[in-house]
Amino acid sequence: MFILTLVGKETGVFSLLNDVGEQVIPLFIEFDDANRYNIMMHDLTEKKMPLSITEVDQEIIVNACVERDQKYAIITPDDLLIPPEDVLA
Repeated sequence: MFILTLVGKETGVFSLLNDVGEQVIPLFIEFDDANRYNIMMHDLTEKKMPLSITEVDQEIIVNACVERDQKYAIITPDDLLIPPEDVLA
């Protein structure tokens, strides 16, 4: 499983706001999907939010999210996650 982290701050896990304003961490099953999303984010933010892809153990990251009451979404190869256009608004 893969997550996006802030470059230089690997403990700074990238998250998005959902429709009700809650932060949700996208957890990508496939590296290619995480990489595609990272490229789209790079294009939208014009290098203002440098992200890196970090491989994590699924059980560990899910348990950490549950313990911290942090919302997460598992992104499967059948899903297409597109960054919001107002990502830095």
